[in-house]
Amino acid sequence: MQDSPHPEEGRRPVSKDGEAAPETAQLRSAGDLLVARGRLEPAALARAERAQAETGERLDRVLTRLGLVGERDMAEALAEQLGLPLAAREDYPALPLTEDALPAKFLKDSRVLPIALDEGRVTLAMANPLDDFAAEAVGLRLGLAVERCVAVAAELEDALERLAGTGAASLEQIAEAAATAAEESTEADVARLRDQASEAPVIRIVNLLIAKAVEARASDIHIEPFEASLRVRTRIDGVLRAVEAPPARLSAAVISRIKIMAGLNIAERRLPQDGRIKMVVRGKEVDLRVSTLPTLHGEGVVLRILDREGVVLDFDALGFDAGTKAQLLGLLERPNGILLVTGPTGSGKTTTLYTALKHLNAPEKKILTVEDPVEYQLHGVKQVQVRPKIGLTFAQVLRAILRQDPDIIMIGEIRDLETAQIAVQAALTGHLVLATVHTNTAAATVTRLLDMGVEDYLLTSTLVGILAQRLVRRLCPHCREPYAALPELAQQIDPSASDVTLYKPRGCAACNGTGYHGRAGILEILPMADEIRRLVLRHAESREVHKAALDLGMRSMRQDGLLKARAGLTSFEEVARVTSAADG
Repeated sequence: MQDSPHPEEGRRPVSKDGEAAPETAQLRSAGDLLVARGRLEPAALARAERAQAETGERLDRVLTRLGLVGERDMAEALAEQLGLPLAAREDYPALPLTEDALPAKFLKDSRVLPIALDEGRVTLAMANPLDDFAAEAVGLRLGLAVERCVAVAAELEDALERLAGTGAASLEQIAEAAATAAEESTEADVARLRDQASEAPVIRIVNLLIAKAVEARASDIHIEPFEASLRVRTRIDGVLRAVEAPPARLSAAVISRIKIMAGLNIAERRLPQDGRIKMVVRGKEVDLRVSTLPTLHGEGVVLRILDREGVVLDFDALGFDAGTKAQLLGLLERPNGILLVTGPTGSGKTTTLYTALKHLNAPEKKILTVEDPVEYQLHGVKQVQVRPKIGLTFAQVLRAILRQDPDIIMIGEIRDLETAQIAVQAALTGHLVLATVHTNTAAATVTRLLDMGVEDYLLTSTLVGILAQRLVRRLCPHCREPYAALPELAQQIDPSASDVTLYKPRGCAACNGTGYHGRAGILEILPMADEIRRLVLRHAESREVHKAALDLGMRSMRQDGLLKARAGLTSFEEVARVTSAADG
């Protein structure tokens, strides 16, 4: 079989009378189906059709390459349009089914892969199920009837790379190619380092690391050079996990490539730097916040993955039950005052604030935010990013915002007394202010603001409530296992129950063997009742404030977590990991 190029690649197929070929019409129908499902805007489809007419590239590839639709959504629409099955990730074989009968180059160029052989038939997974040439070539070469199924392009490519030995497990092979392209750079040779970082193998390594992390739902990528190795870890559902890393000799090249992508100075390796990368991965638009830090054996790099499509701004999805949600929405309906969201770094505070802004966003309200950085763009909300290097601080932006006649102000973080005082002034002059503070509990937030220097009488007159939260991993619904809790634990969860059923992780294909999939918040809301205000005015300790709030009916984070464990949302071990018995 010759590895011939495809007639459908590179030009638009047309019929004899100049009309679009049936393939193009079917792809357009699939696009219409995506519009009908709400997965694609009509204007975006029209934009893709104009690009398709200019380039001659297939419409489905234009849609995914522009990031207008995800590859899975496109594959599902094609499968439904053509009446074909959709190949699942577990359908791909662990070993090649046809040995050397089908050259790897042909399979890769055609983007097809046999996934099942059965009594004179071969099931062929196809990224382009309309490619008659590839299907007929496979049938002729194998002497079998071909049954087509639609493949998600990313999953098919992963399978092809794995079977050919060039996938994620072959970073060493890519690295060998890089080693032949350029010698290891020295610390002093910046020009050579820039050249090596621009070599195709290094670019492939970096793109592969990012793509794998996005596919695994990672929130961060940690690249850490050591004396004789390079360690790469991804944070998935809040837990770091090691992944295969390039060899240590390519540390400088890989890190330099990331710095080039983020627009950072690769010659500066003595000072920390921050940057941002925007790219499309597997048809999804993602932003990556890049932070470098000089360490003993080279620069450590952390990439925070901000998946615009993956963020869910919905209180129910974030872990708010009906009671907690109603309590928070009641605070958000206040015409003025300060509502604080608190918790450690990475506890979902900003996502909660964005969800609150989405709920409040209306044509009759003007909403302004000041953030560092702006993580997600909200339609209808004016967002400002602080730039301390040029003197554009939280306090300076807030002074300017107050002259913009806002109704609602969101402050990314209250870090100092000046920012806190302006927030108080804004609340006193009739604005609703939403902000975050770094503390561990709702009660500790009051103490923190008093320690900053905020006057107690101003705090009691402006603060309407405090929401504290942390994130726990959700149990995989496909493999969680029930078990009877020990009597003493059952009494903690429900003193009136003689036995309580909890759930534990097991691990399956759906959760990659971890037993967990996704995260949810455990929460506590402290409303500013008169009893709490009296304690604030006498500068009571946070323990007194916390106890008084519990006596008034506040459900602590630990209690909220135990209820979620009983409901099967998470495990007791997860609740114990992020809270302590002292938390309530």
